[in-house]
Amino acid sequence: MTLEQVLWYYLWIAPHLLLALVLAALVRRRLYRQFPIFLAYIGSEIVQFVVLFVMLRVRSVSAEQYATAYSIGLALSTALRFGIIYEICAHLFRNYGVLNRFGKPLFRWTAVALLLAGLGLGVYAGGRDSIRIIAVIPVLERAASILQCGLVAGMFLFSSYLGLSWRSYIFGIALGLGIFDSVELAASAIRAETGHAYARPLDLLVMATYHCCVLIWGFYLWAPERSSQYALKVLPETDAESWNQELQRLLNR
Repeated sequence: MTLEQVLWYYLWIAPHLLLALVLAALVRRRLYRQFPIFLAYIGSEIVQFVVLFVMLRVRSVSAEQYATAYSIGLALSTALRFGIIYEICAHLFRNYGVLNRFGKPLFRWTAVALLLAGLGLGVYAGGRDSIRIIAVIPVLERAASILQCGLVAGMFLFSSYLGLSWRSYIFGIALGLGIFDSVELAASAIRAETGHAYARPLDLLVMATYHCCVLIWGFYLWAPERSSQYALKVLPETDAESWNQELQRLLNR
């Protein structure tokens, strides 16, 4: 086994072993009540790893069967990552009644707009792979990453207005997701244009990034809880509270 193969197996296996610790942290801190979709995402990633690892080691499994299983897992992971962003946004707006009422439809319409933009870009630069199911994977990855990067970037842009502290576990979850989506977006765009020329280095880059993101999640979830964790300022010090009060006045007219 070459050094590159050892690195590939490490970057594939180690993050999913660490995900078990992230899962344990969610259970220990009872955060699964606030973030059930994030819990489902962590669990599905572990299950997908076990299934794909077994399929890779079984010689009777063809490349097409493995690609199909990978594609199904990719679709599930993408849907759950959308759900995680929705959970984060809902959690940020939960203390602002009017903003919470307007924030959910705003999230949905923003998601639709970014999804259309991502699909348009994906179709326009669809890649050069000959096997259709393999060719669809970069398109799906690029469309999903564009959408998720846009939503996460918007959340970070308005984090100070919403009273989101960089020391909170919510910030850690969003940070890990944002880093992974950004690198995956860049890698999928390069892969679509170059085909298989840089497939191996790009795969290692994405896997290493995912490893770092899992470490970020583990650090934030296992770190001692701080008193300042997601603490809202005294009303109406935050801009979000001012927006909430202004919208409430407009609705009561």
